[in-house]
Order: sequence, then C-alpha cells, then structure tokens
Amino acid sequence: MRLFVAIALPADAAGELDSAVAPLRQAWPELRWTGRDAWHLTLAFLGEVGEEVTEKLGGRLERAAARHAPVTLSLAGAGAFPRADRARVLWTGIKGDRRGLAGLASSVAAGARRAGVPPAPEGRRYQPHLTLARCRAPADVRTLVATLAGFAGTAWTAGELYLIRSRLQDQPRYETLGAWPLLARARGDPAERSG
Repeated sequence: MRLFVAIALPADAAGELDSAVAPLRQAWPELRWTGRDAWHLTLAFLGEVGEEVTEKLGGRLERAAARHAPVTLSLAGAGAFPRADRARVLWTGIKGDRRGLAGLASSVAAGARRAGVPPAPEGRRYQPHLTLARCRAPADVRTLVATLAGFAGTAWTAGELYLIRSRLQDQPRYETLGAWPLLARARGDPAERSG
C-alpha cells in the first residue's frame, strides 16, 4: 500500500484557498491542479508499505500524536519546487506553529521507522506546504507565485493526524485508514518521558 501521514485542511481554510486559486486554474490549464478533496498537509510520506508494517503503524502513530499538542496553522503565500522558474510543483506555504508542526512530523517519521517503514532519503528536510499544482515538464510559474504571494488564510487549529492510503490513477484517490487526536500533556507528565 502507498501510504502517507497528514493533517486535514478544514472546510473554511479550503474554501478561502479555493477562491484564490480558482481563477488561476482557468488561466493555466497546462498545469495539473489539485482539488479540495486532495488538499492536506503531509507530515511524512511513507511510500509502499506492506500489510504487516501497516498493522504496526497504528500504535506508533497514536503514540506520536499523544506527545504533541494541537498546532495553530494558516495557509499563506506561494512557492515552487525545485524553484519558480523551473517548477515541478506549485504550493502554498504554512504559517503559525511551524516548530510544533516540525516536531510532530519528526515524531511521526520516527514512529514509522520503528514500525518498519524504511527511512526517508537522507538530506530531505521537512518543508511544510500544500501542493496546488504539478507540472508535467518544468514550467516557469513565477507569475503564479507572485500572484499568490499576498494570500493569507484564516488560522485554524489542527488537532488530529491521519494515516492515508493513496491510489494512483488519473487523479490520486485517498482513503483514510486511521485517525489519532493530538493531545496536550502537561510538562513533566511521566507518560511523556517514558515514550
């Protein structure tokens, strides 16, 4: 199974982003635009994972979630990978508790490794973003990045993480396999130290 762990985007935040992106989709039909149903904030891409490892993931992800308080986030601005003049991916950025989000992503990745998922490639630093479009061939999207530079969405609190299965077809199809709440623990809680 092709799996990843993510935070869901609430309907209000998705609506704001959709309003900002809708006119751009029509002006740039050569890009493969993602839709609201595919919008999420990936914490860890796990890749192809066998059934026996998938069964172990639930407990590890539950523990990772229990170690972290909910995070307040918002969508803002835009950018491109690897760069705007030769883009493969157009994205909107994440503002708010990026430190808390990075800590959560690190815990999720560590839990996945303990469950038996191979580690991510070396040197890949976690960069939170939400993918807006993909390019079949490198494209110059500097105009799009500049157009979305002033976008600033309303803040929301992410309180759950999800294990999601991705089925690749013309458009990816997603199936949620599990969800775990983020829990605020008081500093010094013995359960936090024993993890």
